[in-house]
Amino acid sequence: MPFAFAKSIPMGRDGSAYLNHVELVRKARNSEVPESFYDDPLMYQGGSDGFIGPRDDIVASEVWGIDMEAEVAVITGKVSLGSTPKQAAEQIRLAMLVNDVSLRNLIPSELAKGFGFFQSKPASAFSPVAVTPDEIRAWDNQAIKLNLPIQVHLNGELFGRPNAGEDMTFGFGQLIAHAAKTRHLVAGTIIGSGTVSNKQANLWGSSVEHGGVGYCCLAELRMYEAIEGKQQTPFMTDGDVVRIEMFDETGESIFGTIENSVKAI
Repeated sequence: MPFAFAKSIPMGRDGSAYLNHVELVRKARNSEVPESFYDDPLMYQGGSDGFIGPRDDIVASEVWGIDMEAEVAVITGKVSLGSTPKQAAEQIRLAMLVNDVSLRNLIPSELAKGFGFFQSKPASAFSPVAVTPDEIRAWDNQAIKLNLPIQVHLNGELFGRPNAGEDMTFGFGQLIAHAAKTRHLVAGTIIGSGTVSNKQANLWGSSVEHGGVGYCCLAELRMYEAIEGKQQTPFMTDGDVVRIEMFDETGESIFGTIENSVKAI
């Protein structure tokens, strides 16, 4: 059953389940991915004071490095402290999409302080509709993930269509259990997947234009460019528009459309 989505549910925790994204970040910096990343999910606690609507503007300064991040997210029921991934998966009530906006140029100095994201992760935008997993034919009840492409258009051009079920190292059951390791999760907790990212060969072969599945954020394209010594694509600027959506096997929109324009300050 689909549910209309209102501005009253707080963002909870956001993971980084697609380790291809992490591997690209590390490769662009000439560093290795720690082995623990493949067994222990990355996660941060997001803002809990509100979010922007699916058609609202992203209000930010261009010098902050405005970027979109297309993700899948779930909303849970009550999850008990210490729940197993199986127990955690049983508490998934709804699935939806999210534009987890990032301000890339603020991230390095924040992480350098050793205390995590805050200013660099402003309000996110969620899809206008959230849907119970039993209504989604492509929902994988074993791996607890959604096996469909997520489509991202930037200024009317297809920018990415990676499959949300591919290269997802940690399913939502694992992500929720990770969040509940030391605390109970209240009903309405939101768990994001992290930027959807599929493994691809190189910059040329990864873009939609050249037959790849493209990207769900500008940062990933910029990582490929950095690795290959190319000039980096700029982040979003005033008037840029990002559209995020997902379609089922019949071509019907599942969650409605997120469409955010940048309003520079």
